Amino acid sequence: MTRPLIGITTYQEAARWGVWIREAALLATAYPRAVERGGGVPVLLPPPAELDGVEPLVSRLDGLVVAGGPDVEPARYGADPHERTGVPDLPRDRWESALLRAVLEADKPFLAICRGMQLLNVVQGGTLIQHLPDEVGHDRHLPQQGRFTRHKVRVAADSLAGRLLGEYADVPTYHHQAVRHLGRGLVPVAWAGDQVVEAVEVQGHRFGLGVQWHPEEDDDLRLFEALAEAAAK
Repeated sequence: MTRPLIGITTYQEAARWGVWIREAALLATAYPRAVERGGGVPVLLPPPAELDGVEPLVSRLDGLVVAGGPDVEPARYGADPHERTGVPDLPRDRWESALLRAVLEADKPFLAICRGMQLLNVVQGGTLIQHLPDEVGHDRHLPQQGRFTRHKVRVAADSLAGRLLGEYADVPTYHHQAVRHLGRGLVPVAWAGDQVVEAVEVQGHRFGLGVQWHPEEDDDLRLFEALAEAAAK
């Protein structure tokens, strides 16, 4: 069987390697490795200068991963920035929003991870909690900068995520924002112990899943395997 082509969104910013300091397309190798180990062929998708090629690109891909990254621009969901909200990456917000709209329209399989799930919610008209400790009274979703931690999530048994992962999953986490009001057509399907929404699915989409955690940082490949299987059909 031919392995499906799965696009993965990336950063585009200054980086240093060897004697060079230049603008680069950046992504933790955990993402393409997880896609490859799950059965797909990873294709990196840095933000382009123009967005007129989104639909042709999506038509050539079999699936998409929207990777984690910086906080979404609050103006996109009608909010002023919280003092703890990070500087947004506006080109990436535009690019990934366009990609999400295109895969939704084309019914292409996709997995939106952390920021990706938050942006999916915003694209669908939802809003975000900009700093979780203000809402839940603890920092267990991101206890230390630059280090992933783990917690358990409860998963709806009758959901795609539930069929893949079971009723509970122990997941890698690193986020200080989360879904507040759900966007159109999104269904919550997993929750942390403090009731923060940890996964959403797109109603009527053949494989449209957003997770607040970081499955690429885990040895559990079930989500990537399921994405590759759906993308190969």
